[in-house]
Amino acid sequence: MTKNSNKQKKKEIMKDIIRKLHQGLTIEEAKERFEKEIGTTSSTEIAEIEQALIDEGLSPEEIKKFCNVHALLFQSALEKSIIKETSPSHPVYLFKLENREIEKIADSLKKLKEEREEELPRTKRKLNDLLNELKGIEIHYARKELILFPFLEKQGFTGPSKVMWGKDNEVRDLLKKAISSVEEIKDIKDLEPYSKNSLDPLIEEVTGMIFKEENILFPTCLEKLSANDWVEILKESDNVGYVFVEKPKETEALIKDLKSTMLEEPVFEDNEIGFPTGKLRLKELMSVLNTLPVDITFVDNEDKVRYFSDSKERIFLRTKSIIGIKVQNCHPPQSLKAVEKILKSFKERKRDMVDFWFNQEGKFVYIKYIAVRDEGGSYLGTLEVSQDLTGIKKLEGEKRLDAETY
Repeated sequence: MTKNSNKQKKKEIMKDIIRKLHQGLTIEEAKERFEKEIGTTSSTEIAEIEQALIDEGLSPEEIKKFCNVHALLFQSALEKSIIKETSPSHPVYLFKLENREIEKIADSLKKLKEEREEELPRTKRKLNDLLNELKGIEIHYARKELILFPFLEKQGFTGPSKVMWGKDNEVRDLLKKAISSVEEIKDIKDLEPYSKNSLDPLIEEVTGMIFKEENILFPTCLEKLSANDWVEILKESDNVGYVFVEKPKETEALIKDLKSTMLEEPVFEDNEIGFPTGKLRLKELMSVLNTLPVDITFVDNEDKVRYFSDSKERIFLRTKSIIGIKVQNCHPPQSLKAVEKILKSFKERKRDMVDFWFNQEGKFVYIKYIAVRDEGGSYLGTLEVSQDLTGIKKLEGEKRLDAETY
Protein backbone atom coordinates (compact mmCIF):
# COMPACT_ATOMS: atom_id res chain seq x y z
CA MET A 1 0.00 0.00 0.00
CA THR A 2 1.41 3.38 -0.98
CA LYS A 3 1.99 6.16 1.52
CA ASN A 4 -0.83 8.28 0.04
CA SER A 5 -3.34 5.40 0.01
CA ASN A 6 -2.47 4.53 3.62
CA LYS A 7 -2.99 8.17 4.61
CA GLN A 8 -6.33 8.23 2.79
CA LYS A 9 -7.45 5.04 4.51
CA LYS A 10 -6.52 6.52 7.88
CA LYS A 11 -8.55 9.63 7.07
CA GLU A 12 -11.59 7.59 6.12
CA ILE A 13 -11.42 5.63 9.38
CA MET A 14 -11.12 8.84 11.39
CA LYS A 15 -14.00 10.44 9.54
CA ASP A 16 -16.11 7.39 10.32
CA ILE A 17 -15.16 7.53 14.02
CA ILE A 18 -16.19 11.20 14.23
CA ARG A 19 -19.46 10.47 12.40
CA LYS A 20 -20.19 7.64 14.83
CA LEU A 21 -19.42 9.93 17.77
CA HIS A 22 -22.10 12.28 16.52
CA GLN A 23 -24.45 9.30 16.31
CA GLY A 24 -23.89 8.14 19.89
CA LEU A 25 -20.63 6.17 19.97
CA THR A 26 -19.14 6.42 23.47
CA ILE A 27 -15.82 8.12 24.15
CA GLU A 28 -14.34 4.83 25.38
CA GLU A 29 -15.41 3.00 22.22
CA ALA A 30 -14.06 5.80 20.04
CA LYS A 31 -10.70 5.78 21.79
CA GLU A 32 -10.46 1.98 21.57
CA ARG A 33 -11.13 2.04 17.84
CA PHE A 34 -8.78 4.98 17.34
CA GLU A 35 -5.97 3.13 19.12
CA LYS A 36 -6.62 -0.13 17.28
CA GLU A 37 -7.17 1.07 13.71
CA ILE A 38 -5.16 4.30 13.53
CA GLY A 39 -2.61 4.38 16.31
CA THR A 40 -0.88 7.68 15.54
CA THR A 41 -1.81 10.68 13.43
CA SER A 42 -0.86 14.30 13.06
CA SER A 43 -2.78 17.40 14.04
CA THR A 44 -2.81 18.40 10.38
CA GLU A 45 -4.62 15.19 9.42
CA ILE A 46 -7.24 15.69 12.15
CA ALA A 47 -7.82 19.28 11.01
CA GLU A 48 -8.15 18.14 7.37
CA ILE A 49 -10.71 15.51 8.36
CA GLU A 50 -12.86 17.99 10.26
CA GLN A 51 -12.74 20.30 7.28
CA ALA A 52 -13.77 17.42 5.02
CA LEU A 53 -16.77 16.71 7.26
CA ILE A 54 -17.80 20.36 7.05
CA ASP A 55 -17.46 20.21 3.26
CA GLU A 56 -19.71 17.14 3.27
CA GLY A 57 -22.46 19.00 5.11
CA LEU A 58 -21.74 18.71 8.86
CA SER A 59 -22.06 22.21 10.31
CA PRO A 60 -19.20 23.79 12.27
CA GLU A 61 -21.69 24.28 15.12
CA GLU A 62 -22.25 20.52 15.30
CA ILE A 63 -18.53 19.87 15.39
CA LYS A 64 -18.12 22.41 18.19
CA LYS A 65 -20.70 20.56 20.28
CA PHE A 66 -18.36 17.59 20.37
CA CYS A 67 -15.17 19.57 20.94
CA ASN A 68 -14.23 17.61 24.07
CA VAL A 69 -14.63 14.35 22.19
CA HIS A 70 -12.48 15.63 19.36
CA ALA A 71 -9.94 16.78 21.91
CA LEU A 72 -9.64 13.13 22.92
CA LEU A 73 -8.25 12.36 19.47
CA PHE A 74 -5.67 15.15 19.77
CA GLN A 75 -4.85 13.99 23.30
CA SER A 76 -4.26 10.45 22.13
CA ALA A 77 -2.01 11.61 19.31
CA LEU A 78 -0.07 13.81 21.73
CA GLU A 79 0.33 10.99 24.25
CA LYS A 80 1.81 8.77 21.57
CA SER A 81 4.19 11.51 20.45
CA ILE A 82 5.73 11.67 23.96
CA ILE A 83 5.50 8.02 24.96
CA LYS A 84 9.31 7.72 25.16
CA GLU A 85 11.78 10.03 26.85
CA THR A 86 13.84 10.02 23.64
CA SER A 87 10.94 11.42 21.61
CA PRO A 88 11.62 15.01 20.45
CA SER A 89 8.20 15.91 21.88
CA HIS A 90 8.88 14.68 25.42
CA PRO A 91 9.37 17.43 28.04
CA VAL A 92 12.42 15.60 29.45
CA TYR A 93 13.98 15.48 25.99
CA LEU A 94 13.43 19.24 25.65
CA PHE A 95 14.87 19.89 29.13
CA LYS A 96 17.98 17.92 28.17
CA LEU A 97 18.34 19.80 24.88
CA GLU A 98 18.37 23.04 26.85
CA ASN A 99 20.97 21.56 29.20
CA ARG A 100 23.30 20.83 26.27
CA GLU A 101 23.11 24.51 25.30
CA ILE A 102 23.67 25.61 28.89
CA GLU A 103 26.78 23.42 28.96
CA LYS A 104 28.09 25.14 25.83
CA ILE A 105 27.80 28.54 27.50
CA ALA A 106 29.50 27.22 30.64
CA ASP A 107 32.35 25.81 28.51
CA SER A 108 32.75 29.14 26.73
CA LEU A 109 33.01 30.89 30.10
CA LYS A 110 35.71 28.44 31.20
CA LYS A 111 37.72 29.08 28.04
CA LEU A 112 37.37 32.82 28.44
CA LYS A 113 39.13 32.60 31.81
CA GLU A 114 42.27 31.45 30.00
CA GLU A 115 42.33 34.28 27.44
CA ARG A 116 44.68 36.49 29.43
CA GLU A 117 46.45 37.94 26.38
CA GLU A 118 43.38 39.63 24.95
CA GLU A 119 42.56 43.27 25.43
CA LEU A 120 40.59 43.77 28.63
CA PRO A 121 37.63 45.62 27.02
CA ARG A 122 37.11 42.73 24.60
CA THR A 123 37.34 40.14 27.38
CA LYS A 124 34.81 42.02 29.50
CA ARG A 125 32.47 42.42 26.53
CA LYS A 126 32.57 38.68 25.78
CA LEU A 127 32.08 37.93 29.46
CA ASN A 128 29.04 40.17 29.62
CA ASP A 129 27.57 38.64 26.46
CA LEU A 130 27.97 35.08 27.73
CA LEU A 131 26.59 35.84 31.20
CA ASN A 132 23.58 37.64 29.78
CA GLU A 133 22.97 34.73 27.45
CA LEU A 134 23.12 32.43 30.45
CA LYS A 135 20.28 34.45 32.03
CA GLY A 136 18.02 32.42 29.77
CA ILE A 137 18.48 29.65 32.31
CA GLU A 138 15.72 31.38 34.29
CA ILE A 139 13.14 30.07 31.79
CA HIS A 140 14.53 26.54 32.11
CA TYR A 141 14.34 26.73 35.90
CA ALA A 142 10.90 28.37 35.90
CA ARG A 143 9.45 25.62 33.70
CA LYS A 144 10.89 23.03 36.09
CA GLU A 145 9.70 24.78 39.26
CA LEU A 146 6.26 25.96 38.16
CA ILE A 147 5.22 22.92 36.13
CA LEU A 148 7.32 19.82 36.82
CA PHE A 149 7.52 20.17 40.62
CA PRO A 150 3.73 20.52 41.15
CA PHE A 151 3.12 17.27 39.25
CA LEU A 152 5.61 15.51 41.53
CA GLU A 153 3.96 17.05 44.58
CA LYS A 154 0.62 15.60 43.47
CA GLN A 155 2.32 12.20 43.77
CA GLY A 156 3.39 13.05 47.31
CA PHE A 157 7.00 13.67 46.27
CA THR A 158 8.03 17.09 47.58
CA GLY A 159 11.81 16.76 47.81
CA PRO A 160 12.70 18.62 44.58
CA SER A 161 10.48 21.59 45.32
CA LYS A 162 11.92 21.90 48.84
CA VAL A 163 15.59 21.36 47.99
CA MET A 164 16.28 21.86 44.30
CA TRP A 165 14.32 25.11 44.11
CA GLY A 166 16.65 26.51 46.76
CA LYS A 167 19.68 25.45 44.70
CA ASP A 168 18.15 27.12 41.64
CA ASN A 169 17.92 30.34 43.64
CA GLU A 170 21.60 30.02 44.54
CA VAL A 171 22.40 29.88 40.82
CA ARG A 172 20.25 32.94 40.24
CA ASP A 173 22.10 34.85 42.97
CA LEU A 174 25.51 33.76 41.68
CA LEU A 175 24.61 34.79 38.14
CA LYS A 176 23.40 38.18 39.35
CA LYS A 177 26.65 38.63 41.27
CA ALA A 178 28.80 37.54 38.32
CA ILE A 179 27.12 40.06 36.02
CA SER A 180 27.32 42.97 38.45
CA SER A 181 30.97 42.20 39.32
CA VAL A 182 32.20 42.47 35.74
CA GLU A 183 32.46 46.24 36.13
CA GLU A 184 34.86 45.74 39.03
CA ILE A 185 37.45 44.24 36.63
CA LYS A 186 39.80 47.16 35.96
CA ASP A 187 42.88 45.22 34.92
CA ILE A 188 43.83 41.81 33.51
CA LYS A 189 45.14 40.83 36.96
CA ASP A 190 41.61 41.35 38.33
CA LEU A 191 40.36 38.39 36.28
CA GLU A 192 41.80 35.82 38.66
CA PRO A 193 40.02 37.02 41.82
CA TYR A 194 36.87 37.61 39.74
CA SER A 195 36.99 34.02 38.50
CA LYS A 196 37.64 32.65 41.97
CA ASN A 197 34.93 34.65 43.72
CA SER A 198 32.23 34.94 41.06
CA LEU A 199 32.71 32.93 37.89
CA ASP A 200 34.00 29.58 39.22
CA PRO A 201 31.22 29.16 41.83
CA LEU A 202 28.61 30.00 39.16
CA ILE A 203 29.94 27.49 36.64
CA GLU A 204 30.23 24.81 39.34
CA GLU A 205 26.61 25.27 40.48
CA VAL A 206 25.22 25.47 36.91
CA THR A 207 26.92 22.25 35.82
CA GLY A 208 26.10 20.63 39.15
CA MET A 209 22.42 21.38 38.63
CA ILE A 210 22.51 19.74 35.20
CA PHE A 211 23.89 16.59 36.85
CA LYS A 212 21.18 16.66 39.54
CA GLU A 213 18.43 17.13 36.97
CA GLU A 214 19.54 14.37 34.65
CA ASN A 215 20.58 11.80 37.25
CA ILE A 216 18.02 12.42 39.99
CA LEU A 217 15.09 14.64 39.01
CA PHE A 218 14.26 13.41 35.49
CA PRO A 219 14.56 9.66 36.29
CA THR A 220 12.27 10.22 39.29
CA CYS A 221 9.75 12.07 37.14
CA LEU A 222 9.80 9.34 34.48
CA GLU A 223 9.11 6.77 37.18
CA LYS A 224 6.31 8.62 38.95
CA LEU A 225 4.46 10.55 36.21
CA SER A 226 2.00 9.11 33.68
CA ALA A 227 1.76 9.75 29.94
CA ASN A 228 -1.23 11.99 30.63
CA ASP A 229 0.85 13.97 33.16
CA TRP A 230 3.51 14.55 30.50
CA VAL A 231 0.85 15.76 28.07
CA GLU A 232 -0.36 18.29 30.64
CA ILE A 233 3.22 19.34 31.36
CA LEU A 234 3.84 19.83 27.65
CA LYS A 235 0.70 21.96 27.31
CA GLU A 236 1.49 24.06 30.38
CA SER A 237 5.08 24.56 29.18
CA ASP A 238 3.78 26.82 26.43
CA ASN A 239 2.83 29.37 29.10
CA VAL A 240 6.40 29.56 30.43
CA GLY A 241 8.28 29.05 27.16
CA TYR A 242 11.56 27.47 26.13
CA VAL A 243 15.11 28.77 25.92
CA PHE A 244 18.03 27.94 23.60
CA VAL A 245 15.88 25.38 21.70
CA GLU A 246 12.84 25.28 19.46
CA LYS A 247 9.93 23.03 20.27
CA PRO A 248 9.19 20.51 17.47
CA LYS A 249 6.66 22.06 15.12
CA GLU A 250 4.44 18.99 15.07
CA THR A 251 4.16 19.12 18.86
CA GLU A 252 3.41 22.84 18.67
CA ALA A 253 0.61 22.18 16.17
CA LEU A 254 -0.82 19.35 18.28
CA ILE A 255 -0.97 21.50 21.39
CA LYS A 256 -2.47 24.43 19.51
CA ASP A 257 -5.20 22.24 18.06
CA LEU A 258 -5.79 20.47 21.36
CA LYS A 259 -6.25 23.77 23.18
CA SER A 260 -8.59 25.05 20.47
CA THR A 261 -10.89 22.07 20.97
CA MET A 262 -11.05 22.21 24.75
CA LEU A 263 -14.02 23.81 26.48
CA GLU A 264 -12.91 26.89 28.42
CA GLU A 265 -16.29 27.90 29.84
CA PRO A 266 -16.63 27.99 33.65
CA VAL A 267 -18.71 25.13 35.07
CA PHE A 268 -20.84 25.36 38.23
CA GLU A 269 -21.03 22.10 40.14
CA ASP A 270 -21.31 21.12 43.82
CA ASN A 271 -21.25 24.76 44.91
CA GLU A 272 -17.95 25.27 43.10
CA ILE A 273 -17.15 27.27 39.98
CA GLY A 274 -14.66 25.43 37.83
CA PHE A 275 -12.45 27.75 35.78
CA PRO A 276 -9.80 26.67 33.25
CA THR A 277 -7.20 27.56 35.89
CA GLY A 278 -8.80 26.10 39.02
CA LYS A 279 -11.89 25.89 41.22
CA LEU A 280 -13.40 28.17 43.86
CA ARG A 281 -16.37 27.76 46.16
CA LEU A 282 -18.88 30.60 45.90
CA LYS A 283 -18.05 31.83 49.40
CA GLU A 284 -14.33 31.75 48.57
CA LEU A 285 -14.87 33.66 45.33
CA MET A 286 -16.89 36.39 47.07
CA SER A 287 -14.27 36.70 49.81
CA VAL A 288 -11.42 36.82 47.28
CA LEU A 289 -13.10 39.63 45.35
CA ASN A 290 -13.76 41.59 48.53
CA THR A 291 -10.19 41.09 49.75
CA LEU A 292 -8.52 42.42 46.61
CA PRO A 293 -6.36 45.50 47.40
CA VAL A 294 -8.39 47.41 44.81
CA ASP A 295 -12.02 48.43 44.32
CA ILE A 296 -13.65 46.89 41.26
CA THR A 297 -16.92 47.70 39.51
CA PHE A 298 -18.23 45.88 36.44
CA VAL A 299 -20.47 47.50 33.85
CA ASP A 300 -21.98 45.19 31.20
CA ASN A 301 -22.19 45.69 27.43
CA GLU A 302 -25.46 47.60 27.85
CA ASP A 303 -23.71 50.08 30.19
CA LYS A 304 -25.57 48.78 33.24
CA VAL A 305 -23.77 48.37 36.57
CA ARG A 306 -23.77 44.65 37.33
CA TYR A 307 -21.39 44.25 40.26
CA PHE A 308 -19.03 45.99 42.66
CA SER A 309 -16.67 44.55 45.27
CA ASP A 310 -17.57 45.22 48.89
CA SER A 311 -14.20 45.70 50.56
CA LYS A 312 -13.90 47.25 54.01
CA GLU A 313 -11.95 50.32 52.92
CA ARG A 314 -13.39 51.39 49.58
CA ILE A 315 -12.01 54.53 47.96
CA PHE A 316 -15.38 55.47 46.44
CA LEU A 317 -18.69 54.78 48.13
CA ARG A 318 -20.99 52.34 46.30
CA THR A 319 -24.56 51.39 47.24
CA LYS A 320 -26.61 48.43 46.05
CA SER A 321 -29.17 50.81 44.57
CA ILE A 322 -26.88 51.38 41.54
CA ILE A 323 -27.11 47.73 40.43
CA GLY A 324 -28.96 47.64 37.12
CA ILE A 325 -28.61 51.40 36.61
CA LYS A 326 -26.92 52.87 33.55
CA VAL A 327 -23.38 53.87 34.46
CA GLN A 328 -23.94 57.23 32.80
CA ASN A 329 -26.40 58.01 35.59
CA CYS A 330 -23.77 57.25 38.24
CA HIS A 331 -21.46 60.11 37.25
CA PRO A 332 -21.79 63.87 37.65
CA PRO A 333 -22.72 65.85 34.49
CA GLN A 334 -19.16 67.19 34.05
CA SER A 335 -17.83 63.61 33.72
CA LEU A 336 -20.56 62.26 31.44
CA LYS A 337 -18.91 63.20 28.15
CA ALA A 338 -15.66 61.49 29.12
CA VAL A 339 -17.48 58.35 30.28
CA GLU A 340 -19.40 58.11 27.00
CA LYS A 341 -16.21 58.61 25.00
CA ILE A 342 -14.39 55.86 26.88
CA LEU A 343 -17.24 53.35 26.52
CA LYS A 344 -17.60 54.15 22.81
CA SER A 345 -13.88 53.61 22.21
CA PHE A 346 -14.05 50.23 23.98
CA LYS A 347 -17.07 49.08 21.99
CA GLU A 348 -15.46 50.12 18.72
CA ARG A 349 -12.23 48.34 19.75
CA LYS A 350 -10.23 51.52 19.38
CA ARG A 351 -8.90 51.23 22.93
CA ASP A 352 -8.61 48.58 25.64
CA MET A 353 -7.64 50.68 28.64
CA VAL A 354 -7.87 54.24 29.92
CA ASP A 355 -6.35 55.41 33.22
CA PHE A 356 -6.43 58.46 35.49
CA TRP A 357 -4.67 59.50 38.70
CA PHE A 358 -5.20 62.37 41.12
CA ASN A 359 -4.95 63.47 44.76
CA GLN A 360 -8.05 63.18 46.91
CA GLU A 361 -8.27 63.82 50.66
CA GLY A 362 -4.63 62.94 51.26
CA LYS A 363 -4.70 59.87 49.01
CA PHE A 364 -3.03 59.38 45.64
CA VAL A 365 -5.75 57.59 43.68
CA TYR A 366 -5.20 55.57 40.51
CA ILE A 367 -8.18 54.53 38.37
CA LYS A 368 -8.13 52.20 35.42
CA TYR A 369 -10.99 51.48 33.01
CA ILE A 370 -10.42 48.19 31.21
CA ALA A 371 -12.41 46.73 28.31
CA VAL A 372 -13.54 43.17 29.08
CA ARG A 373 -13.71 40.95 26.00
CA ASP A 374 -14.32 37.26 25.34
CA GLU A 375 -11.87 35.03 23.51
CA GLY A 376 -13.24 36.16 20.18
CA GLY A 377 -12.73 39.82 21.06
CA SER A 378 -16.41 40.67 21.52
CA TYR A 379 -17.08 43.42 24.06
CA LEU A 380 -18.60 42.11 27.32
CA GLY A 381 -18.35 45.26 29.40
CA THR A 382 -15.99 47.52 31.29
CA LEU A 383 -14.12 46.93 34.54
CA GLU A 384 -13.31 49.92 36.72
CA VAL A 385 -10.35 49.34 39.04
CA SER A 386 -9.52 51.93 41.71
CA GLN A 387 -6.46 51.82 43.97
CA ASP A 388 -4.89 53.96 46.68
CA LEU A 389 -1.22 54.26 45.68
CA THR A 390 -0.18 56.57 48.50
CA GLY A 391 1.84 53.94 50.35
CA ILE A 392 3.13 52.28 47.19
CA LYS A 393 4.65 55.54 45.96
CA LYS A 394 6.79 55.70 49.08
CA LEU A 395 8.40 52.28 48.60
CA GLU A 396 12.17 52.14 48.07
CA GLY A 397 14.82 49.43 47.90
CA GLU A 398 13.70 45.83 48.30
CA LYS A 399 11.69 43.71 50.73
CA ARG A 400 11.96 40.10 49.62
CA LEU A 401 10.03 37.11 50.89
CA ASP A 402 13.26 35.39 51.87
CA ALA A 403 14.64 38.44 53.70
CA GLU A 404 12.74 37.71 56.96
CA THR A 405 11.85 41.36 57.35
CA TYR A 406 8.08 40.81 57.50
